[in-house]
Amino acid sequence: MAHELPPLPYPKEALEPHIDAMTMEIHHDRHHKAYVDNLNKAIAGNAALEGKPLEALIGDLASVPDNIRGPVRNNGGGHWNHSFFWKILAPKAGGAPSGKLGDAIKSTFGSFADFQAKFEAAGIGRFGSGWAWLVSHGGKLEIVSTANQDNPLMGKAVAGCEGKPLLGVDVWEHAYYLKYQNKRADYLKAVWNVIDWNAVAKNF
Repeated sequence: MAHELPPLPYPKEALEPHIDAMTMEIHHDRHHKAYVDNLNKAIAGNAALEGKPLEALIGDLASVPDNIRGPVRNNGGGHWNHSFFWKILAPKAGGAPSGKLGDAIKSTFGSFADFQAKFEAAGIGRFGSGWAWLVSHGGKLEIVSTANQDNPLMGKAVAGCEGKPLLGVDVWEHAYYLKYQNKRADYLKAVWNVIDWNAVAKNF
């Protein structure tokens, strides 16, 4: 079956003023749609790849033929990353995590504020385009970043890191440039206001 663009779980203007409606429209309807369309184009006619779930496809890039591995990596990663991203954002969200996730963040990073600072640094420090992630790896929480549309599911050999993604924030310019221009740091501070910690806790 062809991969499909998932609908946003909220209206495009729902994350205002932190993420503007026009950015959400362009980000979802154009950028994410292009990843889905290009992924389907790359694997068209390869029954084995067409039948694989997205997570299995990008988690085993070594099994993808050389001539389409790049497009599958980039577009499959873009499709998975964005599908994940929309689900951990929500209107009237933000605050700090509680329960087991909150405790794990405090015990690992010292405090929630320290975690935020380290996560923002990972996003700011990613040269060019990419993502900042909170992952669970070997039973421990880690903050990592990946280039382009790579993600930790692709493994250390491909993405330079591994683990189960709990939280991921897009730091491609298309995620913030209309509102924040070149001020990626301001975007990373604002995005905390729309992080749905209940969704992140479910991933945990």
